[in-house]
Amino acid sequence: MFSKFTSILQHAVEALAPSLPLQEDFVYHWKAITHYYIETSDDKAPVTDTNIPSHLEQMLDILIQEEGEHDSGETGPCMEYLLHHKILETLYTLGKADCPPGMKQQVLSFYTKLLGRIRQPLLPHINVHRPVQKLIRLCGEILAAPTENEEIQFLCIVCAKLKQDPYLVNFFLENKVKRGDTKEPVAEGVRDDPSAPDTGQTPPGATSPSSPEQSAATPSNSTPNNNNYNLVSSLLNLTKSPDGRIVVKACEGLMLLVSLPEPAATKCLTESTELCELLTSRLGTFYQALPQSMDPLDIETVESVNWGLDVYNLKEDAAIFAGKRALISFLSWLDFCDQLIKEAQKSAATVLARAVRDRFFVSIMEPQLMQTSEVGILTSTALLSRIIRQVTSEALLQETAFFILGEDTEPETPAGISQVPLRHRLIEHCDHLSDEISIMTLRLFEQLLQKPSQHILLNLVLRSLEERNYAELKPQEEREPLENGQPHDSVDLEEDPLFSDLSPDNRLSSPDWLSCSPPQHSEHVKPDGKTEVHKIVNSFLCLVPDEAKSSNQVEGTGYDTYLRDAHRQFRDYCGVCQRWDWRGHPKPFEKCNLDSPFFEGHFLKVLFDRMGRILDQPYDVNLQVTSVLSKLALLPHPHLHEYLLDPYINLAPGCRSLFAVVVRVVGDLMLRIHRIPDFTPKLLLVRKRLLGMEPEGLAIDHVTLLEGVIVLEEFCKELAAIAFVKFHASASTSP
Repeated sequence: MFSKFTSILQHAVEALAPSLPLQEDFVYHWKAITHYYIETSDDKAPVTDTNIPSHLEQMLDILIQEEGEHDSGETGPCMEYLLHHKILETLYTLGKADCPPGMKQQVLSFYTKLLGRIRQPLLPHINVHRPVQKLIRLCGEILAAPTENEEIQFLCIVCAKLKQDPYLVNFFLENKVKRGDTKEPVAEGVRDDPSAPDTGQTPPGATSPSSPEQSAATPSNSTPNNNNYNLVSSLLNLTKSPDGRIVVKACEGLMLLVSLPEPAATKCLTESTELCELLTSRLGTFYQALPQSMDPLDIETVESVNWGLDVYNLKEDAAIFAGKRALISFLSWLDFCDQLIKEAQKSAATVLARAVRDRFFVSIMEPQLMQTSEVGILTSTALLSRIIRQVTSEALLQETAFFILGEDTEPETPAGISQVPLRHRLIEHCDHLSDEISIMTLRLFEQLLQKPSQHILLNLVLRSLEERNYAELKPQEEREPLENGQPHDSVDLEEDPLFSDLSPDNRLSSPDWLSCSPPQHSEHVKPDGKTEVHKIVNSFLCLVPDEAKSSNQVEGTGYDTYLRDAHRQFRDYCGVCQRWDWRGHPKPFEKCNLDSPFFEGHFLKVLFDRMGRILDQPYDVNLQVTSVLSKLALLPHPHLHEYLLDPYINLAPGCRSLFAVVVRVVGDLMLRIHRIPDFTPKLLLVRKRLLGMEPEGLAIDHVTLLEGVIVLEEFCKELAAIAFVKFHASASTSP
């Protein structure tokens, strides 16, 4: 009580006394602090019961006032006094001793306000960055310390200053070899003798021990990464705090540091700190805390999670579904890893992303994906699909793709299935005995196909189509009609009116119709080539026989409904793919190796196999298969377009295209229609039930086939819309 009264009396006296020059006032407050340590005998009284906080605040106010009265960048006498008399060094010593109790908080707060409020650059001064470095080492030493809040504020202001001037980070990389009794960054040209003349600032051209200039002169047997990066270490320690706010601020500090472009700091960050270990170990811990069995729908639909905004209620989360809290924690940390890698300097991002791949994906996730338990496969596949959806950083997306697919881009062979076991297993799961696993794995691949990664598309489909050896090069007059999806089958589809549009006279004479070039041997084609695309569109629209169509009897289910979606999706894909070197025209046949055997690739093979069984598969499986195929058809690559959307392509013997597969399905359907009584009324009823226009009533036989017919009709309309949109997009950009 007496000390508080003394403080109040002192403030009153200072207010009434005539104002002193700033420097005298500054020196007065500093000497008042030092006199306390000389005169006091009670070192157990808390600092808040002394005048020290008030004197420190007055000193800070004087420095701010002085800076405002001087020209920008000019150092005033008070600041000169602070630097020359190494006041920050003394304060650091007092804070480290925490004498009186609570002094560490006061020192941290003073440092934070000094660096944050003074506009002139202070960190280049040796008598600033040296005590700042020492104070950094005190942060994060004790978990849940009472000074955590002041520690994180101090560390974050240092990070912000380094972000403004990245070169200064070199002062904060300490050589592990001790000099005397301390580890300090010592700038060349600066004497360590306290009695030596001290200008308070590092001389021009001076460099820190880990700066590029000095590193070049370092002996070959010493490695540049033999440094301590205590700023990172202290932040990493504070990420373990039980206080979520402290953790978020520590993560923000790390985000600033990884983005610094200084090579020495980047190398030290990735090689001499525990950052990689923190990211991956915590990711693994959160993942392993998830329930072994989770509903894939819960995993897919849980709200988007942004790190640092993880607001939750344990009781409410548990009531929604078991494991929601653990799932949100995992996705939140994944989001932090992703954003950190996105912000990181390129070489740091590569190292961090590779660490996530090796220590998390390969070590923890891969065994889960390769297991034999159907429940485990389903949960782990759903989690991987969600991870793919959430990853946005280029480096982490690349490592995720390498983990799933491998790094190979050479053409596939039917026998080369064991080179990447996980890739092979996941593709196998697209045709799993469990429909749930098949659907979930197909969704995973659909997520992959929508990511901005050329490697994903090359690995899955494009490498198999590079040589166009799915096509047989023949003059137009020698081409034979496409027969039931294969070039040499016994069924003559030209005799059926349904396939009249597939006659040789209607074939495209040029495989690169998308280029808007008219065919060389056509007398009934407009110069703009529109007749060509109309024939292709009609080929898809007329593929399903009239007796198997039901959309024309239900409003709002026509072909035109797909045009808007196709236009939007194709525009989005073009935006993603425009930076890749995809030719506008297919590779010329004379440059292709047409003699090499064609293999469609394991991914397209399983999709075509699934498509061929569309009349016998569950409705949800069919929807997912056609969804993946439509995503592939939307891609603006000329070979993929030709292979999936050109009905008139002359297939090489033994090859199949998407159109050929659908033709076979339609041929099977035509044989089976006549075996089902009242086929058309039943088909219409099933469509209305799927649309929710009819309540569930009496059971309908052959419902799987009827639902398959509906999906087939809609898929053909979707392909027609995609072909139409891609043609007009090409025509509008052609010269």
